[in-house]
Amino acid sequence: MPWKETCGMHERIAFVSACVRDEAPMAELCAAFGISRKTGYKWLERFRLEGPQGLHERSCAPRVHGRRMAPELAEAILALRRDRPHWGPRKLRAVLCRQRPEVAWPAPSTMGDLLRAEGLSQRRRRLRRAAVGQPTPFGTVTAPNDLWCIDFKGWFRTADGSRCDPLTITDAHSRYVLDCRIVAPLHGPVEAAVHALFQRHGLPRAIRSDNGPPFAAAGPGGLTRLSLGWLKAGIALERIDPGKPHQNGRHERFHLTLKQETARTPAADPAAQQARFDAFCRDYNHHRPHEALGQQPPASLWVPSPRRLPETPAEPWYDAHHAVRRVRASGEIKWGGRSVFISETLAGETVGIAETTDGDWLVRYAHIDLGIIHPKRLRLIRFVPTKSPRHHADRPRTLLPM
Repeated sequence: MPWKETCGMHERIAFVSACVRDEAPMAELCAAFGISRKTGYKWLERFRLEGPQGLHERSCAPRVHGRRMAPELAEAILALRRDRPHWGPRKLRAVLCRQRPEVAWPAPSTMGDLLRAEGLSQRRRRLRRAAVGQPTPFGTVTAPNDLWCIDFKGWFRTADGSRCDPLTITDAHSRYVLDCRIVAPLHGPVEAAVHALFQRHGLPRAIRSDNGPPFAAAGPGGLTRLSLGWLKAGIALERIDPGKPHQNGRHERFHLTLKQETARTPAADPAAQQARFDAFCRDYNHHRPHEALGQQPPASLWVPSPRRLPETPAEPWYDAHHAVRRVRASGEIKWGGRSVFISETLAGETVGIAETTDGDWLVRYAHIDLGIIHPKRLRLIRFVPTKSPRHHADRPRTLLPM
């Protein structure tokens, strides 16, 4: 004998039919169908009001969700997003909170869900990047020429409309202004200006800069032709974190003084502006007392560096754990039978490659880790710098003996 098949809809129709025909008391009918009297009266009432359609299942979800975003809030978020199509939820929320601080705006994640639901945003595809390289804390400054700070003060125009880009270089220990010169923010002019300082004052042990050109680049190791030359001259490179100018705070504070005394009202032309800079530097170095130096002028502490610019730049050295490859003019090396692009900046230079315990190949120039070569993909995956080299130290990669 086959099983009898039924469904909830058929049972409800049969129950309501029995109730309408008054075949038995309500209590007996409910017991026969295995339901409570409350449920029985519910289905009978729905049938009388809506007919057979009232016997279908209905959602148990609340009609108005207690945590649903208010329509006026959603409309304000969408309106601002349409006006600023490149802004993400965090920026949108910050602006809305500033405009209407009395409103309890949703979290950025909730705003992101709203934008995706309205077709105004899409999830970004995450790119595979190598693990963070070995961070190096800033060195200790205890003497003149331990560290030079270099940066461009914000550009402005002189009275004749000419653009003025002041390149400033100071000694971190003595606050001595080594140079303040109007040069174009390009590799050639900056290299010439810094080379003249090396010949006149000697070499520092390290140079600290930001991550912008011509001091640094977005490529592996952040190296440019300018910083590569400093590295080959035996100068360590220190770079502040992106968006953290306070890590070069003493130099940024010097920029404020420079602006107040020389550029509040720009000079007539670049030549007159440079004359102002030269006069200011002489006064700043030799006459102006500095609070951090016990009210002594910087010249009272600064002395030229005994380290001279080498005639022949040194080549990087690698130990026996590294395979050495020379970078071609195209920026590629030969590895694993294929060409792997490293960096055009390193064309003509040698890089060291060492196997790690993870099975990857670590690529470095001198002591700077550039990235890893995946054994299957055979392409360089560059390292991503940490946010704070002092507080987010990563576990060093272990190299395997070759």
